Amino acid sequence: MAGRYPEDGIAASAAILFRATIKADELRFDVVPGSSVEFTGDADAGSSSGSVREGVPDEAEPKTTYRDVRVDYAIAAKLAPPDRPDDG
Repeated sequence: MAGRYPEDGIAASAAILFRATIKADELRFDVVPGSSVEFTGDADAGSSSGSVREGVPDEAEPKTTYRDVRVDYAIAAKLAPPDRPDDG
């Protein structure tokens, strides 16, 4: 595999870390779906998501069959520091 997501430093400092791996002998999209992750609430700007893929490109093509696919996906959420009341 070309790498690992998230990097160890991000994984170690995340308040919530979700990892999933999918494997498939074959994968085909008639229509390539859109996807997105949005961090809301108390999420820190250092929160991120991403994947490392084997056998399927980052931008999949419609009506293309990919073989021997593996996708490692992760969401690493960091919490923003709490607001501190004024000392004054």
